[in-house]
Amino acid sequence: MTSVPVTESKAEHGDVATISIGSRKSQLALIQTYYVRDRLKEVYPEREFPVVKMSTTGDKVLDVALSKIGEKSLFTKELEVALENHTVDLVVHSLKDLPTTLPPGMVIGAILEREDPRDAVVLAERFQGLTLEDLPEASVIGTSSVRRIAQLKAKYPQFNFQDIRGNLNTRLAKLDDPNGPYAAIILAVAGLKRMGWESRISQIMVESDMLHAVGQGALGIECREGDERILDLLSFLNHRDTRLSCFAERGFMRKLEGGCSVPIGVTTEWLDDAGTPNRRLRLHGIVSSPDGQEVIRDQIIEEIGDDETKATGLGEHLAELFISKGAERILEPLKNIRKW
Repeated sequence: MTSVPVTESKAEHGDVATISIGSRKSQLALIQTYYVRDRLKEVYPEREFPVVKMSTTGDKVLDVALSKIGEKSLFTKELEVALENHTVDLVVHSLKDLPTTLPPGMVIGAILEREDPRDAVVLAERFQGLTLEDLPEASVIGTSSVRRIAQLKAKYPQFNFQDIRGNLNTRLAKLDDPNGPYAAIILAVAGLKRMGWESRISQIMVESDMLHAVGQGALGIECREGDERILDLLSFLNHRDTRLSCFAERGFMRKLEGGCSVPIGVTTEWLDDAGTPNRRLRLHGIVSSPDGQEVIRDQIIEEIGDDETKATGLGEHLAELFISKGAERILEPLKNIRKW
C-alpha cells in the first residue's frame, strides 16, 4: 500500500495544506478521482490534493465470480483501512460499490451529481445494429452482476449468461475478441460515458427492462466521522437531488439485506420541481431470485422535501412492503451472494 504523508498546516481550524485522496488503480476509478480532485482544486487552489492509488480485493481476485467471493467491501476495504489509519483523508468511490453499512467511524461526506444510472447493452461487432431481443437463441451475454442476470433471465430465458471479470478495458477487449464467446456484455452507462466510450452503447436498458444498482452512476466520497475540516471542504460537492435519491435507495437495500447481499434493483424519480414544498420522490424496486423465476416488484411515492431522514425512510418503507409480500423467501437462500 502506498503511503502519502498528510501535512498539517499551522493555520486556523479547517485549513489543511495537503489533503490526500484514496483511489482504486483502474482507469475508470482514476478518471473519477481526478474529476473530484480537479473540482476541489478549483475551489481551493492553494491546497495540494495528491492521489494515493491502491488495489482492492475485487481488483486482485479476477478468476472467481464476484457472487462467489462472499466478502463485502470487495472494492472498498483497503481504501477504508487507509482512511482509518490517516494514510488518506478521503476516498472517492463509485457509490454502488460502497456497502450500505459503513465501518464504524466512517461517513459519506459528499455525493456528487449523478451520471445516467441505467445499464447498457454493448454488442459484439458482428451483431451491430441489433437489439438484445434480436440476438440468436443461446447467445452468450457477459456480466458478473447477479442483479443483471436475474432480471435478464426473467425476460430473456433463451440466452446463456456467463461471468466476465476485469475492468472496463478488459471486458470490452474480451467482447471484441473475434474468437471470444460473447455476443454482448452489459455495462453501466455512467462508466462508459466517463471513459469516453459512449459510442460503444448499442442499447440502453429502460426501466421496464431493468432496474439499476443502488447508487449506480453516482460518486460517493467517504471520510472520517467528525472530521469537520474535511466535511466542510467537501460540502460544495454535494448534489441534493442525487444525495436524497441515493439515501432512499440505500435505505431500501440496507433494510432488505439484513446483513446479506441480494440481487436487487431500483430507480428513483422526482415528481416535483426543486424547491417545491413537500416534494415527492418515487422509488421503484425489484428483488429477484438468481434464476429470474421469483420476482417481487413494486414502488411507492412519499413526500420527502429536502429531508435525508425522510428519504431513508422511503427506502425502508418500500423494503417493509417487499417483506410483507414474501421477500424473505428470496432473501434467505441468498445470504452468501453478492449484489453485483
